[in-house]
Amino acid sequence: MRVLLLCYFLSSLLGADAAPAADEVTYLPGLQKQPSFRHYSGYLSVADGKHLHYWFVESQNNPSSDPVVLWLNGGPGCSSLDGLLTEHGPFLIQDDGVTLQYNPYSWNKIANILYLESPAGVGFSYSDDQKYGTNDTEVSMANYLALKEFFHLFPEFSKNELFLTGESYGGIYIPTLAERVMEDTSLNLQGVAVGNGLSSYEMNDNSLVYFAYYHGLLGSRLWTELRIFCCKDGMCNFYNNPDQNCTSSVSEVRDIVYASGLNMYNLYASCPGGVSQKVSIEQGQLVIRDLGNLFINHQWTQLWSQKLRGMASLHESIRLEPPCTNSTPSTLYLNNPYVRAALHISPKALQWTICSADVNMNYGRIYLDVMKQYLKLLSALKYRVLVYNGDVDMACNFMGDEWFVESLHQQVEVERRPWFYNDESGHQVGGFVKEFSNIAFLTVKGAGHMVPSDKPIAAFAMFTRFIKRLPY
Repeated sequence: MRVLLLCYFLSSLLGADAAPAADEVTYLPGLQKQPSFRHYSGYLSVADGKHLHYWFVESQNNPSSDPVVLWLNGGPGCSSLDGLLTEHGPFLIQDDGVTLQYNPYSWNKIANILYLESPAGVGFSYSDDQKYGTNDTEVSMANYLALKEFFHLFPEFSKNELFLTGESYGGIYIPTLAERVMEDTSLNLQGVAVGNGLSSYEMNDNSLVYFAYYHGLLGSRLWTELRIFCCKDGMCNFYNNPDQNCTSSVSEVRDIVYASGLNMYNLYASCPGGVSQKVSIEQGQLVIRDLGNLFINHQWTQLWSQKLRGMASLHESIRLEPPCTNSTPSTLYLNNPYVRAALHISPKALQWTICSADVNMNYGRIYLDVMKQYLKLLSALKYRVLVYNGDVDMACNFMGDEWFVESLHQQVEVERRPWFYNDESGHQVGGFVKEFSNIAFLTVKGAGHMVPSDKPIAAFAMFTRFIKRLPY
């Protein structure tokens, strides 16, 4: 009995003030020198036998007092380890798929960052029943439960400031999660930041047509037809217009943006790997390059989804690969058995891929906009909210998110102006910012969908000012 009591006492003591030693990464392949900061990789178990993989990197500054920042990539169905290894994590994957280099502009220079692979079925996350159909509401609850489990495992961070951040379909994930977190007084939520987020399908689609025309993609003939067939009394509806001529013209826009070989994530960048078809058969595998976020309300897009499911049923193996992205180095690295062992990956986890076709194609999109969630956050008058966009992204373009922030009708505090940062060339324009009472909208000049990948110095300056409540 004494031994049992002692074991219980010791386990309680360890759980009260210490991170789980079993999850600590003691040796990470690919680095010339192991990091000076601690990092952990393991699983956060949530309801219904779901196990979400996390990789937690402590701050390089002062872990005990620096904030905890959750990061979620989007999709739906794409891995947050892409954010770690190619955007703002401390280790950046190199082209050989073997080597890691330290990132001088890592966001963990000033914060503890929790990278969560969500929902189950994404990356190394898995479900006991191997069923991966889910929806926005289930995902927000699973992410909330994962956060609770994280602070149970890492109680020493439970009083630190908490920020929720994400990108792309994270525009849905983050506000719906924040709505739950703000109701839980045990979580020290301080703010929310969303990069190139899908905030409103309607505004994203409508603004994309203007973006495409004013960036020289459409031409005068198509632009004239769009205005004739889709616009009335000075208002244009490219989103769900019942006019068949309008639908036909918008279909042309979508093909130009998404199927002509342009890099939809960065208009002015090349297309890594070369231009490929939206759907192809490669080495017997069906490869899909359409995440299904643009013009999803149009009838022909729904027919396209049905066609995809029909094709998928004929193939044993399906891969979802975002267009004009090269995920080969990350895929090679993360599926290396030595790396999987170092990260304590469960043998039940699937092979790592950047995005899960299973999750994406069986995902229930409940929220077509997140205005209610933002207004609820802003009405609390205590959270710092940032919506930022690389200004040459076409997947979630800056204009749609700017319209969305304006539609919240918050009190303007600082009119739209340039913001600046310093790099090796000196004082630079980072983009433009407009500040409202508790929310700011900010653009990053020359950046695409993955802002920290394209403009790491500017992104770090922006992140620092957000976290430290400094003027942008």
